[in-house]
Amino acid sequence: MAGMWQRFKMIFKSKANAAMDKAENPAQTLDYSYEKQLEMLQKVRRGVADVATSRKRVELQIAGLDKQLTKLDDQARAALAGGREDLAREALIRKSGVAQQINDLHGQLEQLTAQEQKLTVASQQLQTKVEAFRTQKETIKATYSAAEAQVRINEAFTGISNELGDVGLAIQRAEDRTAQMQARAGAMEELMATGALEVTGGKDSLTAELERMAADNQVENDLAALKAELSGGPAPAAVTGPSASTPAVEAGPAASEPGAGVVDAVVSEEPPAQPAPGPTDS
Repeated sequence: MAGMWQRFKMIFKSKANAAMDKAENPAQTLDYSYEKQLEMLQKVRRGVADVATSRKRVELQIAGLDKQLTKLDDQARAALAGGREDLAREALIRKSGVAQQINDLHGQLEQLTAQEQKLTVASQQLQTKVEAFRTQKETIKATYSAAEAQVRINEAFTGISNELGDVGLAIQRAEDRTAQMQARAGAMEELMATGALEVTGGKDSLTAELERMAADNQVENDLAALKAELSGGPAPAAVTGPSASTPAVEAGPAASEPGAGVVDAVVSEEPPAQPAPGPTDS
């Protein structure tokens, strides 16, 4: 169970790391780091100003105690000159306490001065590093932008970019659709030409064939008439169709009855009737 949990943690960390790497923008990361360094530099400068303020306050306290020390010394002299040794002793005791305070303040002043110097040097060094990082940051950003642009150009040339890939797919689909429509149009034309597919509202294949044959017969008749006119002979019989070379026998209504042909033959062979003789004159 522990091994599965370890594997799960490793897979989750790897997935999260890959997602972070994909979402991370080096330019934005560099800008964020530069902002953090500026904030740190600002804090160091603020610390230097605070230490300098404390140092200045101690110096003012020392100056005030120096004045008080001088005043107590003058008071002790005046009291001793006036025969007041007790007052002079009191003034000298106070003077000793003020001197001790001055010594303590001088120790604090030395510490504050040293700390101020260290912070000042650190601030200067940090400022130098921040300026160098800013220059390096701009250089890295420019290099990254140039590399990114080069990658996009190469992808555009090779046709593997997402945008051009979509365009290429659209063009391919349009070409396939065009080829399909051309094939369909050609097939429709072939079917219409062979008569397998009739045009709605037009002529069927039988009517079209009869009209074509009538047109061919008219051409033959016109050609024969021209030949007869040039040769001076009689005009040939008109060609009316494929059966024009054989005479057509028209059958009457009784042609289909049995014996109709025999009756016609007998009638045709009977001699014509002679006229009856009239009365003779006596």
